[in-house]
Amino acid sequence: MSEKKVVEEELNFQRDFKSSLTMVPGAFARKMRTCIIWQFIRFLIINIKMIIVVGKSH
Repeated sequence: MSEKKVVEEELNFQRDFKSSLTMVPGAFARKMRTCIIWQFIRFLIINIKMIIVVGKSH
C-alpha cells in the first residue's frame, strides 16, 4: 500500500512544473553561455589556471 502511494506522489511531482526545484537561467546568463567571445575568454582563464596547478606540482 505504501509503495503505491510513493509512486502516485512521484507522478504528481513530475507533472507539477511550477514547483520545479531547478533554476532557470536569466537573460544575462543565457547570453553569456552563447557568447563565443566570452567562452573563449573563459577557456583561456581555465587553461592558465591549469598551467599554474601543473607547474606547482613539478
